[in-house]
Amino acid sequence: MDKLPLRKYFDKIRFVFFTSFIFCLSLLLLNYYMTACDYGVTFLLFNMNDAKQAHMPKPSNSCSGQYIYVYDLASRFNEDLLKGCHSLSKSIDMCPYMSNLGLGPKVSKKSNEKVLLKESFYATNQFSLEVIFHNTLKHYKCLTNDSSLASAIYVPYYAGLDVVQYLWGGFNVSIRDASPKELVKWLAQQPEWKRMWGRDHFMVVGRIGSDFRRRTENNDDWGTKLMLLPEARNMPILSIESGSKENEFSIPYPTYFHPSKDKEVFQWQKKMRKVKRPYLFSFAGAPRPYYNYLSSIIRNEIIKECQSSRSCKLLNCNAGHNYCNDPVHVTKVFQSSVFCLQPPGDSFTRRSTFDSILAGCIPVFFHPESAYNQYLWHLPKNGSSYSVYIPERDVIEKRVTINEKLSKVPKSEVLAMRKEIIRLIPRIIYRYPSSRLESVEDAFDIAVKGILGRIEAIRRNITNVNYTIS
Repeated sequence: MDKLPLRKYFDKIRFVFFTSFIFCLSLLLLNYYMTACDYGVTFLLFNMNDAKQAHMPKPSNSCSGQYIYVYDLASRFNEDLLKGCHSLSKSIDMCPYMSNLGLGPKVSKKSNEKVLLKESFYATNQFSLEVIFHNTLKHYKCLTNDSSLASAIYVPYYAGLDVVQYLWGGFNVSIRDASPKELVKWLAQQPEWKRMWGRDHFMVVGRIGSDFRRRTENNDDWGTKLMLLPEARNMPILSIESGSKENEFSIPYPTYFHPSKDKEVFQWQKKMRKVKRPYLFSFAGAPRPYYNYLSSIIRNEIIKECQSSRSCKLLNCNAGHNYCNDPVHVTKVFQSSVFCLQPPGDSFTRRSTFDSILAGCIPVFFHPESAYNQYLWHLPKNGSSYSVYIPERDVIEKRVTINEKLSKVPKSEVLAMRKEIIRLIPRIIYRYPSSRLESVEDAFDIAVKGILGRIEAIRRNITNVNYTIS
Protein backbone atom coordinates (compact mmCIF):
# COMPACT_ATOMS: atom_id res chain seq x y z
CA MET A 1 0.00 0.00 0.00
CA ASP A 2 2.83 2.45 0.68
CA LYS A 3 3.99 2.22 -3.05
CA LEU A 4 0.84 3.79 -4.47
CA PRO A 5 1.77 7.48 -3.86
CA LEU A 6 5.09 6.90 -5.65
CA ARG A 7 3.32 5.42 -8.69
CA LYS A 8 1.03 8.45 -8.87
CA TYR A 9 4.11 10.68 -8.71
CA PHE A 10 5.71 8.92 -11.75
CA ASP A 11 2.42 9.09 -13.68
CA LYS A 12 2.37 12.87 -13.20
CA ILE A 13 5.98 13.16 -14.38
CA ARG A 14 5.22 11.16 -17.53
CA PHE A 15 2.20 13.36 -18.21
CA VAL A 16 4.27 16.54 -17.84
CA PHE A 17 7.01 15.18 -20.14
CA PHE A 18 4.47 14.01 -22.74
CA THR A 19 2.60 17.32 -22.68
CA SER A 20 5.86 19.28 -22.97
CA PHE A 21 6.95 17.10 -25.89
CA ILE A 22 3.66 17.67 -27.75
CA PHE A 23 3.86 21.41 -27.07
CA CYS A 24 7.45 21.70 -28.36
CA LEU A 25 6.66 19.59 -31.40
CA SER A 26 3.69 21.85 -32.19
CA LEU A 27 5.89 24.93 -31.96
CA LEU A 28 8.43 23.39 -34.35
CA LEU A 29 5.76 22.45 -36.88
CA LEU A 30 4.18 25.90 -36.64
CA ASN A 31 7.54 27.57 -37.20
CA TYR A 32 8.24 25.35 -40.24
CA TYR A 33 4.77 26.06 -41.60
CA MET A 34 5.23 29.84 -41.33
CA THR A 35 8.65 29.64 -43.02
CA ALA A 36 7.25 27.53 -45.82
CA CYS A 37 4.36 29.94 -46.30
CA ASP A 38 6.83 32.78 -46.73
CA TYR A 39 8.26 30.85 -49.71
CA GLY A 40 4.85 30.12 -51.12
CA VAL A 41 5.06 26.39 -50.41
CA THR A 42 1.87 24.33 -50.61
CA PHE A 43 1.51 21.34 -48.29
CA LEU A 44 0.22 18.13 -49.84
CA LEU A 45 -1.10 14.95 -48.29
CA PHE A 46 0.44 11.93 -49.95
CA ASN A 47 -1.18 8.53 -50.20
CA MET A 48 1.43 6.30 -48.60
CA ASN A 49 0.16 3.32 -50.55
CA ASP A 50 1.05 5.07 -53.81
CA ALA A 51 4.37 6.61 -52.80
CA LYS A 52 7.22 5.27 -50.78
CA GLN A 53 8.45 8.74 -49.89
CA ALA A 54 6.92 12.18 -49.63
CA HIS A 55 9.20 15.08 -50.60
CA MET A 56 8.58 18.62 -49.48
CA PRO A 57 8.36 21.03 -52.45
CA LYS A 58 11.32 23.37 -52.82
CA PRO A 59 10.81 27.15 -52.54
CA SER A 60 9.57 28.61 -55.83
CA ASN A 61 11.84 30.79 -57.97
CA SER A 62 10.35 33.25 -60.46
CA CYS A 63 13.42 32.88 -62.71
CA SER A 64 13.52 29.10 -62.67
CA GLY A 65 13.91 27.90 -66.25
CA GLN A 66 14.37 31.49 -67.49
CA TYR A 67 17.97 32.31 -66.63
CA ILE A 68 20.09 33.58 -69.53
CA TYR A 69 23.87 33.85 -69.54
CA VAL A 70 25.52 36.34 -71.92
CA TYR A 71 28.99 35.68 -73.33
CA ASP A 72 31.54 38.45 -72.96
CA LEU A 73 32.80 38.35 -76.54
CA ALA A 74 35.86 40.13 -77.87
CA SER A 75 34.90 43.70 -78.79
CA ARG A 76 35.55 43.13 -82.50
CA PHE A 77 32.32 41.10 -82.62
CA ASN A 78 30.10 43.94 -81.37
CA GLU A 79 31.39 47.13 -79.74
CA ASP A 80 34.09 47.80 -82.36
CA LEU A 81 31.45 47.59 -85.09
CA LEU A 82 29.46 50.33 -83.36
CA LYS A 83 32.58 52.49 -83.03
CA GLY A 84 33.21 52.09 -86.77
CA CYS A 85 29.61 52.88 -87.71
CA HIS A 86 30.62 55.61 -90.21
CA SER A 87 32.21 53.04 -92.49
CA LEU A 88 29.71 50.18 -92.08
CA SER A 89 27.56 50.97 -95.12
CA LYS A 90 28.52 52.36 -98.52
CA SER A 91 25.14 54.05 -99.00
CA ILE A 92 24.27 55.62 -95.62
CA ASP A 93 25.97 56.69 -92.39
CA MET A 94 24.79 54.18 -89.79
CA CYS A 95 26.03 56.20 -86.79
CA PRO A 96 22.79 58.18 -86.23
CA TYR A 97 20.85 54.91 -86.25
CA MET A 98 23.08 53.44 -83.55
CA SER A 99 22.21 56.24 -81.13
CA ASN A 100 19.71 55.78 -78.29
CA LEU A 101 20.75 52.15 -77.73
CA GLY A 102 20.14 51.27 -81.38
CA LEU A 103 16.75 53.00 -81.74
CA GLY A 104 18.12 55.91 -83.76
CA PRO A 105 17.30 59.63 -83.50
CA LYS A 106 14.20 60.56 -81.56
CA VAL A 107 11.40 62.04 -83.69
CA SER A 108 11.11 65.74 -82.88
CA LYS A 109 7.80 67.09 -81.64
CA LYS A 110 7.83 69.78 -84.36
CA SER A 111 7.82 67.24 -87.18
CA ASN A 112 5.27 65.02 -85.46
CA GLU A 113 2.18 66.70 -87.01
CA LYS A 114 0.05 65.00 -84.34
CA VAL A 115 0.48 61.75 -86.24
CA LEU A 116 2.58 60.11 -83.51
CA LEU A 117 2.59 60.29 -79.73
CA LYS A 118 4.70 63.03 -78.18
CA GLU A 119 7.19 60.50 -76.85
CA SER A 120 8.56 57.05 -77.72
CA PHE A 121 8.97 57.37 -81.52
CA TYR A 122 12.40 57.05 -83.12
CA ALA A 123 13.79 56.95 -86.67
CA THR A 124 14.79 53.30 -86.25
CA ASN A 125 16.70 51.55 -89.02
CA GLN A 126 15.14 48.27 -90.13
CA PHE A 127 18.47 46.43 -89.68
CA SER A 128 19.16 47.55 -86.09
CA LEU A 129 17.49 44.61 -84.33
CA GLU A 130 20.64 42.87 -83.09
CA VAL A 131 21.76 46.03 -81.27
CA ILE A 132 18.29 46.71 -79.83
CA PHE A 133 17.91 43.12 -78.67
CA HIS A 134 21.32 43.04 -76.98
CA ASN A 135 20.69 46.32 -75.15
CA THR A 136 17.27 45.12 -74.01
CA LEU A 137 18.70 41.81 -72.80
CA LYS A 138 21.13 43.73 -70.59
CA HIS A 139 18.06 44.69 -68.52
CA TYR A 140 16.39 41.27 -68.61
CA LYS A 141 15.17 40.32 -65.14
CA CYS A 142 16.66 36.80 -65.19
CA LEU A 143 20.25 37.41 -66.28
CA THR A 144 22.86 35.32 -64.49
CA ASN A 145 26.64 35.44 -64.21
CA ASP A 146 26.68 31.71 -63.43
CA SER A 147 26.46 29.82 -66.71
CA SER A 148 25.64 26.57 -64.88
CA LEU A 149 22.28 28.09 -63.88
CA ALA A 150 21.44 29.28 -67.38
CA SER A 151 18.66 27.73 -69.44
CA ALA A 152 19.99 29.58 -72.50
CA ILE A 153 23.24 31.28 -73.49
CA TYR A 154 23.20 34.39 -75.68
CA VAL A 155 25.96 35.09 -78.21
CA PRO A 156 26.05 38.90 -78.74
CA TYR A 157 27.62 38.92 -82.22
CA TYR A 158 26.39 41.75 -84.49
CA ALA A 159 26.50 39.61 -87.59
CA GLY A 160 24.35 42.00 -89.61
CA LEU A 161 26.59 44.99 -88.99
CA ASP A 162 29.59 42.82 -89.72
CA VAL A 163 28.35 41.47 -93.06
CA VAL A 164 27.06 44.82 -94.39
CA GLN A 165 30.65 46.04 -94.59
CA TYR A 166 31.35 43.46 -97.30
CA LEU A 167 28.10 43.04 -99.25
CA TRP A 168 29.19 45.60 -101.84
CA GLY A 169 32.66 46.38 -103.11
CA GLY A 170 33.91 43.03 -104.39
CA PHE A 171 35.28 41.62 -101.14
CA ASN A 172 36.40 38.00 -101.43
CA VAL A 173 34.78 35.23 -99.40
CA SER A 174 37.76 34.74 -97.08
CA ILE A 175 37.39 38.33 -95.81
CA ARG A 176 33.61 37.98 -95.43
CA ASP A 177 33.89 34.69 -93.55
CA ALA A 178 36.77 35.64 -91.27
CA SER A 179 34.72 36.84 -88.28
CA PRO A 180 32.06 34.08 -88.44
CA LYS A 181 34.75 31.38 -88.54
CA GLU A 182 36.71 32.98 -85.73
CA LEU A 183 33.57 33.23 -83.63
CA VAL A 184 32.46 29.61 -83.97
CA LYS A 185 36.03 28.41 -83.32
CA TRP A 186 36.02 30.35 -80.05
CA LEU A 187 32.55 29.08 -79.12
CA ALA A 188 33.51 25.44 -79.68
CA GLN A 189 36.31 25.83 -77.11
CA GLN A 190 34.04 27.05 -74.31
CA PRO A 191 32.95 24.62 -71.55
CA GLU A 192 29.37 25.96 -71.86
CA TRP A 193 29.28 24.89 -75.51
CA LYS A 194 30.20 21.32 -74.69
CA ARG A 195 27.17 20.79 -72.43
CA MET A 196 24.79 20.53 -75.42
CA TRP A 197 27.21 21.31 -78.27
CA GLY A 198 25.64 24.73 -78.80
CA ARG A 199 21.99 23.67 -78.81
CA ASP A 200 21.31 25.80 -75.74
CA HIS A 201 23.02 28.85 -77.29
CA PHE A 202 21.26 31.43 -79.45
CA MET A 203 22.08 34.42 -81.59
CA VAL A 204 20.05 37.34 -82.98
CA VAL A 205 20.99 38.79 -86.38
CA GLY A 206 19.57 42.02 -87.73
CA ARG A 207 19.32 41.07 -91.40
CA ILE A 208 17.48 38.41 -93.41
CA GLY A 209 18.75 34.84 -93.19
CA SER A 210 19.85 34.61 -96.83
CA ASP A 211 22.60 37.17 -96.09
CA PHE A 212 24.30 34.42 -94.04
CA ARG A 213 23.69 31.38 -96.24
CA ARG A 214 26.25 31.62 -99.05
CA ARG A 215 26.53 28.11 -100.46
CA THR A 216 29.66 28.39 -102.62
CA GLU A 217 33.18 29.79 -102.42
CA ASN A 218 32.53 31.96 -105.47
CA ASN A 219 33.43 35.60 -104.79
CA ASP A 220 30.40 36.70 -106.84
CA ASP A 221 27.98 34.98 -104.46
CA TRP A 222 26.15 37.01 -101.82
CA GLY A 223 26.85 37.22 -98.09
CA THR A 224 28.68 35.00 -95.64
CA LYS A 225 28.28 31.33 -94.77
CA LEU A 226 27.73 31.93 -91.04
CA MET A 227 24.49 29.92 -90.85
CA LEU A 228 25.96 27.02 -92.80
CA LEU A 229 28.99 26.52 -90.55
CA PRO A 230 28.64 23.20 -88.64
CA GLU A 231 28.68 24.85 -85.22
CA ALA A 232 26.09 27.46 -86.20
CA ARG A 233 23.73 24.74 -87.45
CA ASN A 234 23.40 23.53 -83.86
CA MET A 235 22.61 26.98 -82.52
CA PRO A 236 19.12 28.56 -82.76
CA ILE A 237 19.37 31.81 -84.74
CA LEU A 238 16.73 34.54 -84.69
CA SER A 239 16.48 36.89 -87.67
CA ILE A 240 14.01 39.27 -89.32
CA GLU A 241 13.42 36.69 -92.05
CA SER A 242 14.16 33.00 -91.61
CA GLY A 243 14.59 30.14 -94.03
CA SER A 244 13.47 26.53 -93.86
CA LYS A 245 16.20 25.30 -91.48
CA GLU A 246 15.04 23.92 -88.12
CA ASN A 247 17.36 26.21 -86.16
CA GLU A 248 16.12 29.45 -87.80
CA PHE A 249 13.33 31.55 -86.28
CA SER A 250 11.97 34.87 -87.50
CA ILE A 251 11.04 37.72 -85.19
CA PRO A 252 9.55 41.12 -86.15
CA TYR A 253 11.48 43.92 -87.78
CA PRO A 254 11.85 46.89 -85.43
CA THR A 255 9.21 49.61 -85.90
CA TYR A 256 9.46 53.29 -84.97
CA PHE A 257 7.56 52.91 -81.68
CA HIS A 258 9.55 52.06 -78.52
CA PRO A 259 7.41 52.75 -75.43
CA SER A 260 8.81 52.92 -71.92
CA LYS A 261 5.50 52.44 -70.10
CA ASP A 262 2.36 50.36 -70.53
CA LYS A 263 0.18 53.47 -70.71
CA GLU A 264 1.97 54.60 -73.88
CA VAL A 265 1.01 51.31 -75.56
CA PHE A 266 -2.62 51.72 -74.48
CA GLN A 267 -2.70 55.36 -75.62
CA TRP A 268 -1.42 54.36 -79.05
CA GLN A 269 -3.93 51.53 -79.41
CA LYS A 270 -6.76 53.89 -78.45
CA LYS A 271 -5.54 56.43 -81.01
CA MET A 272 -5.50 53.80 -83.77
CA ARG A 273 -9.07 52.73 -82.98
CA LYS A 274 -10.33 56.28 -83.44
CA VAL A 275 -8.34 57.44 -86.49
CA LYS A 276 -10.27 58.11 -89.72
CA ARG A 277 -9.23 56.14 -92.81
CA PRO A 278 -10.33 57.84 -96.05
CA TYR A 279 -8.39 55.50 -98.41
CA LEU A 280 -9.35 51.90 -99.10
CA PHE A 281 -5.71 50.85 -99.58
CA SER A 282 -2.18 52.21 -99.80
CA PHE A 283 1.30 51.20 -100.88
CA ALA A 284 4.65 52.51 -99.67
CA GLY A 285 7.44 51.30 -101.92
CA ALA A 286 9.32 51.52 -105.20
CA PRO A 287 9.69 49.39 -108.35
CA ARG A 288 12.20 46.55 -108.23
CA PRO A 289 14.86 45.69 -110.85
CA TYR A 290 13.93 42.95 -113.31
CA TYR A 291 16.56 40.55 -111.94
CA ASN A 292 13.91 39.77 -109.32
CA TYR A 293 11.27 38.96 -111.92
CA LEU A 294 8.09 38.23 -109.95
CA SER A 295 8.73 40.94 -107.35
CA SER A 296 9.34 43.42 -110.14
CA ILE A 297 6.12 42.56 -111.97
CA ILE A 298 3.86 42.47 -108.90
CA ARG A 299 5.19 45.82 -107.70
CA ASN A 300 4.75 47.41 -111.11
CA GLU A 301 1.16 46.18 -111.22
CA ILE A 302 0.48 47.50 -107.72
CA ILE A 303 1.97 50.92 -108.46
CA LYS A 304 0.07 51.14 -111.74
CA GLU A 305 -3.27 50.28 -110.13
CA CYS A 306 -2.65 52.57 -107.15
CA GLN A 307 -1.84 55.52 -109.40
CA SER A 308 -5.06 54.99 -111.38
CA SER A 309 -7.36 54.62 -108.35
CA ARG A 310 -8.80 57.36 -106.16
CA SER A 311 -9.15 54.75 -103.41
CA CYS A 312 -5.38 54.25 -103.12
CA LYS A 313 -2.68 56.35 -101.46
CA LEU A 314 0.83 55.86 -102.90
CA LEU A 315 4.01 56.74 -101.00
CA ASN A 316 6.69 56.56 -103.68
CA CYS A 317 10.06 55.44 -102.39
CA ASN A 318 12.14 56.42 -105.41
CA ALA A 319 15.46 57.94 -104.42
CA GLY A 320 14.55 61.40 -105.77
CA HIS A 321 11.78 62.00 -103.23
CA ASN A 322 12.04 59.18 -100.72
CA TYR A 323 9.91 59.67 -97.63
CA CYS A 324 9.78 55.95 -96.83
CA ASN A 325 12.34 56.25 -94.03
CA ASP A 326 10.44 59.09 -92.38
CA PRO A 327 8.36 57.78 -89.45
CA VAL A 328 5.82 60.61 -89.77
CA HIS A 329 5.19 60.20 -93.52
CA VAL A 330 4.99 56.40 -93.38
CA THR A 331 2.69 56.32 -90.36
CA LYS A 332 0.46 59.07 -91.75
CA VAL A 333 -0.12 57.13 -94.98
CA PHE A 334 -0.88 53.88 -93.17
CA GLN A 335 -3.15 55.61 -90.65
CA SER A 336 -5.24 56.98 -93.51
CA SER A 337 -5.78 53.53 -95.08
CA VAL A 338 -7.98 50.52 -94.37
CA PHE A 339 -5.61 48.08 -96.14
CA CYS A 340 -1.84 48.25 -96.70
CA LEU A 341 -0.28 46.31 -99.59
CA GLN A 342 2.78 44.22 -98.70
CA PRO A 343 4.27 42.58 -101.82
CA PRO A 344 7.70 40.91 -101.76
CA GLY A 345 10.68 43.14 -102.53
CA ASP A 346 14.35 42.21 -102.33
CA SER A 347 13.11 39.34 -100.16
CA PHE A 348 9.74 37.93 -99.13
CA THR A 349 9.33 39.97 -95.94
CA ARG A 350 9.10 43.72 -95.35
CA ARG A 351 9.53 46.01 -92.39
CA SER A 352 6.47 47.79 -93.82
CA THR A 353 4.28 44.89 -92.64
CA PHE A 354 4.95 45.83 -89.03
CA ASP A 355 4.68 49.56 -89.71
CA SER A 356 1.20 48.92 -91.11
CA ILE A 357 0.11 46.79 -88.13
CA LEU A 358 1.43 49.51 -85.82
CA ALA A 359 -0.79 52.02 -87.67
CA GLY A 360 -3.87 49.80 -87.44
CA CYS A 361 -3.82 49.14 -91.19
CA ILE A 362 -4.76 45.63 -92.34
CA PRO A 363 -1.84 44.06 -94.29
CA VAL A 364 -2.48 42.51 -97.70
CA PHE A 365 -0.03 39.77 -98.65
CA PHE A 366 0.73 38.29 -102.06
CA HIS A 367 3.03 35.45 -101.00
CA PRO A 368 2.74 33.11 -97.96
CA GLU A 369 6.44 33.59 -97.10
CA SER A 370 5.81 37.28 -96.44
CA ALA A 371 4.23 36.49 -93.07
CA TYR A 372 2.24 33.26 -92.78
CA ASN A 373 5.32 30.99 -92.76
CA GLN A 374 7.30 33.50 -90.69
CA TYR A 375 6.87 35.08 -87.22
CA LEU A 376 5.15 31.99 -85.80
CA TRP A 377 5.72 33.14 -82.22
CA HIS A 378 4.34 36.64 -82.76
CA LEU A 379 1.48 36.47 -85.26
CA PRO A 380 -1.70 34.33 -85.16
CA LYS A 381 -1.70 30.97 -86.94
CA ASN A 382 -4.89 31.97 -88.71
CA GLY A 383 -3.63 34.54 -91.22
CA SER A 384 -7.15 35.52 -92.29
CA SER A 385 -7.85 36.83 -88.78
CA TYR A 386 -5.58 39.83 -89.31
CA SER A 387 -4.81 40.05 -93.07
CA VAL A 388 -5.99 39.53 -96.64
CA TYR A 389 -4.24 37.19 -99.07
CA ILE A 390 -4.23 37.73 -102.83
CA PRO A 391 -1.99 35.28 -104.77
CA GLU A 392 0.53 37.28 -106.76
CA ARG A 393 -0.23 35.25 -109.91
CA ASP A 394 -3.84 36.45 -109.77
CA VAL A 395 -2.63 40.05 -109.94
CA ILE A 396 0.12 39.46 -112.50
CA GLU A 397 -2.20 37.53 -114.83
CA LYS A 398 -4.97 40.08 -114.23
CA ARG A 399 -7.47 37.57 -112.86
CA VAL A 400 -8.39 40.09 -110.21
CA THR A 401 -7.98 43.79 -109.48
CA ILE A 402 -6.85 44.76 -106.01
CA ASN A 403 -9.43 47.52 -105.73
CA GLU A 404 -12.30 45.17 -106.54
CA LYS A 405 -11.04 42.41 -104.24
CA LEU A 406 -10.65 44.69 -101.24
CA SER A 407 -13.88 46.62 -101.78
CA LYS A 408 -15.81 43.34 -101.54
CA VAL A 409 -14.50 42.47 -98.06
CA PRO A 410 -17.54 42.72 -95.74
CA LYS A 411 -17.47 45.57 -93.27
CA SER A 412 -17.89 43.15 -90.36
CA GLU A 413 -14.70 41.32 -91.44
CA VAL A 414 -12.82 44.59 -91.81
CA LEU A 415 -13.78 45.62 -88.27
CA ALA A 416 -12.81 42.19 -86.89
CA MET A 417 -9.41 42.27 -88.63
CA ARG A 418 -8.69 45.80 -87.47
CA LYS A 419 -9.59 44.86 -83.91
CA GLU A 420 -7.18 41.94 -84.13
CA ILE A 421 -4.22 43.89 -85.50
CA ILE A 422 -4.64 46.63 -82.90
CA ARG A 423 -4.60 43.86 -80.29
CA LEU A 424 -1.36 42.59 -81.87
CA ILE A 425 0.48 45.94 -81.59
CA PRO A 426 2.28 45.15 -78.30
CA ARG A 427 3.50 41.83 -79.74
CA ILE A 428 5.29 43.44 -82.72
CA ILE A 429 7.00 46.40 -81.02
CA TYR A 430 10.28 46.55 -79.09
CA ARG A 431 10.16 48.63 -75.92
CA TYR A 432 12.82 51.15 -74.97
CA PRO A 433 15.75 48.86 -74.05
CA SER A 434 16.29 50.03 -70.47
CA SER A 435 12.58 50.00 -69.59
CA ARG A 436 10.24 47.19 -68.56
CA LEU A 437 6.56 46.84 -69.41
CA GLU A 438 4.43 45.50 -66.58
CA SER A 439 1.17 44.15 -68.01
CA VAL A 440 1.93 43.54 -71.70
CA GLU A 441 4.48 41.42 -73.53
CA ASP A 442 6.41 43.04 -76.36
CA ALA A 443 8.26 41.38 -79.26
CA PHE A 444 11.37 40.94 -77.10
CA ASP A 445 9.46 39.16 -74.33
CA ILE A 446 7.78 36.81 -76.80
CA ALA A 447 11.07 36.05 -78.57
CA VAL A 448 12.78 35.21 -75.27
CA LYS A 449 9.87 33.00 -74.23
CA GLY A 450 9.99 31.30 -77.63
CA ILE A 451 13.72 30.58 -77.56
CA LEU A 452 13.61 29.31 -73.96
CA GLY A 453 10.76 26.98 -74.89
CA ARG A 454 12.63 25.75 -77.95
CA ILE A 455 15.83 25.02 -75.99
CA GLU A 456 13.90 23.29 -73.21
CA ALA A 457 12.21 21.03 -75.77
CA ILE A 458 15.62 20.11 -77.21
CA ARG A 459 16.96 19.44 -73.72
CA ARG A 460 14.03 17.12 -72.93
CA ASN A 461 14.55 15.23 -76.18
CA ILE A 462 18.24 14.74 -75.42
CA THR A 463 17.39 13.55 -71.89
CA ASN A 464 14.78 11.12 -73.19
CA VAL A 465 17.20 9.70 -75.79
CA ASN A 466 19.92 9.22 -73.16
CA TYR A 467 17.43 7.58 -70.80
CA THR A 468 16.25 5.20 -73.53
CA ILE A 469 19.83 4.23 -74.44
CA SER A 470 20.78 3.57 -70.82
